[in-house]
Amino acid sequence: MPPPESISLTDLQIKDALSPFGVIPSDAQIRQIRTYVALLLAWNRSISLTAITTPLEIIERHFGESIFAGQKLPVENCRLVDIGTGAGFPGLALKIAFPGLRLDLVESNKKKCAFLAEVKRALALSDVDIYAKRYEDIRPGDVSADIVASRAVGGFKDLLRWSSAALGFRGHVALWVGSEDSAQIMQTLGWTWQPPEHLPESERRFLLIGRPIHEVRKPDN
Repeated sequence: MPPPESISLTDLQIKDALSPFGVIPSDAQIRQIRTYVALLLAWNRSISLTAITTPLEIIERHFGESIFAGQKLPVENCRLVDIGTGAGFPGLALKIAFPGLRLDLVESNKKKCAFLAEVKRALALSDVDIYAKRYEDIRPGDVSADIVASRAVGGFKDLLRWSSAALGFRGHVALWVGSEDSAQIMQTLGWTWQPPEHLPESERRFLLIGRPIHEVRKPDN
């Protein structure tokens, strides 16, 4: 892979880009974001990781939209499973913002998994596991996640069915979706949904958060 190049954004530009999403990064987090973006752009020349190639837009769309979920869910110190993570979003962006997060990255493309491993190494991230497989090949009963997140996976019925079995009793699913998908998903039986959260700086994308409805068994008389 070509070596990463430094990106020419100032700390203030990075802070301003993340501000609409309620994110105030520390100096250390800014350094991690800058390293991540440089790696992403370098690897993107060889494998398809992102269609967005402007550093400022990467920070807004990938980092800002991902970390926004941390304003709506208790992310710190939970276990999050990121399905179809691709270049690491939302999972690795949330890990930077919430270092206590325990993170499982699920990505079937082995080249993308190699990139994820390089980001993990370069940023010295702990409690991050990478699974080079499809989520359907993971037994949901072995997961026990607090949050299942997906930013780019379709086939929502299958994903929700898997998530219902993978989530702990008070677990949530977080989906980054368009308005039509949001309306359709909210009709899924067996789930309760919060009102869709409009993503800052976007006209058509939403964050959708839901929980499976667990039947409470009444004690025998």
